[in-house]
Amino acid sequence: MRPTQSPDEIDIEFERYGDGQPLLLLHGGMAPTEYWEPVISALEAYGAVVPQRPGFGTCLDSPAETSAEEVLDRESRYVQALIDAVDGDPILFGHSYGALTAIETATEMSVESVIAYEPAVLPADYRADADLADRMASLIQNGEREKAVKRYIEQVLHPNGIENLDAWLAEWPVWPDCVDLAEEVVRMNRSVERYRLPNRLDVEAPTLVLAGTDGPEFLRRSARNVHDALPHSRFVEFDGVSHSGPAAAPARITAEVDAFLQK
Repeated sequence: MRPTQSPDEIDIEFERYGDGQPLLLLHGGMAPTEYWEPVISALEAYGAVVPQRPGFGTCLDSPAETSAEEVLDRESRYVQALIDAVDGDPILFGHSYGALTAIETATEMSVESVIAYEPAVLPADYRADADLADRMASLIQNGEREKAVKRYIEQVLHPNGIENLDAWLAEWPVWPDCVDLAEEVVRMNRSVERYRLPNRLDVEAPTLVLAGTDGPEFLRRSARNVHDALPHSRFVEFDGVSHSGPAAAPARITAEVDAFLQK
């Protein structure tokens, strides 16, 4: 990771790949920056910029007092600082919470384009009963940090169930180190649970909203809702692709992204 400081003195940390038009790749909850490697290799004509989200890096610890209400604003300001630190007209490509951050950032700054894979937005009826943050916080308070993170993984990454979670975790690159991020994930989930999608998102940039049929049903619904709220948006749904679409099906996803960006 390349640490630097933006013109407005926000410390940022990122890797840059190539010299093409900057393509900022914003990861979701607990996903490692390595998540984007298949995308980087498929979109090598662009200059991929892979930041470490605040609170998720080795030198970007999130202040304990950061509230749920401040998390999304903090993330958006971080991406704005990153945009100021790179040359060229940026393209924002976000996954999950990174997709929500990309959209929010584009309401504040001019960007070339936005790609959002299953933004972390809850439909109103689902949000009314959402309690993942509370359940995780309760487990952490009881000293069950690992169990708290597993609840997040089960609900978000494997909403349709998984036969052997421990076997899956044994192959997951960020396990068990990600258990250290438990409090940050709680704050992120509270932020998602309290976010209200406006009727219209003030994003002037052309936006590609993506979803997969094998991910959480509520995120598929939300992706369509986000698409409807954007003034210049295209929606594409991939059959048989999960919430981990950019990493799990990079050829299909990046082909659609490249076609969108070339128009």
